[in-house]
Amino acid sequence: MGLYLKKRLENEAEIGVWKITETEAELKELSSTPSDEMEEISFIRSESLRKQRLAVRALLNTMFDEKVYLSHHDNGKPYIENNPISISITHTENFVAVILHEDEDVGIDIESLDRDFSAVEKKALSEDEIEDLEDEKRNEQLAIYWCAKEAIFKLLSVYNLDFAEQIEIERFRPKGEGELEAVFINKDEEEEEFELEYITFERHVLVWVVG
Repeated sequence: MGLYLKKRLENEAEIGVWKITETEAELKELSSTPSDEMEEISFIRSESLRKQRLAVRALLNTMFDEKVYLSHHDNGKPYIENNPISISITHTENFVAVILHEDEDVGIDIESLDRDFSAVEKKALSEDEIEDLEDEKRNEQLAIYWCAKEAIFKLLSVYNLDFAEQIEIERFRPKGEGELEAVFINKDEEEEEFELEYITFERHVLVWVVG
């Protein structure tokens, strides 16, 4: 399948999504992965995780004109060694997604809706958010909450962030796509507002934020 979605947003961010249907060998051909990173990937025991890493590289090849060198800070946040652009990456067994922006920090997260998100309710939601849950689309709503908070976490790169206490998502109703409003409260009780967007496709939900 390869490139599933590529689009530029009104805020100048660019999003790319890759659907993983290729074999590992095919992804190696498509990815142009540098030899040192390929060696690192070869030590990953899970074929699925190896394919996800290679699919990220294949997706980056479609989003950049030049060859890029992907690396990670000590906190795990990705960056491009030879390009100052902001980047965030996410992946599941079947899809990988990337968001890029020239000037702003970014965050993105994808999850399969076939996963059980019931644990998220106690782990990551405030009392107000729990009260807003609907029985009809509960798992989908929980998935969107989780992806939204993960996207903000990736953008902020804050250690020991409490999802339930420090990130509050305004009430919403799950749709095929939509916008979300959120507030981040830091340790000094200062608030920062964020606007997020999400889409659902092929039993997956994708959420992104630009700061």
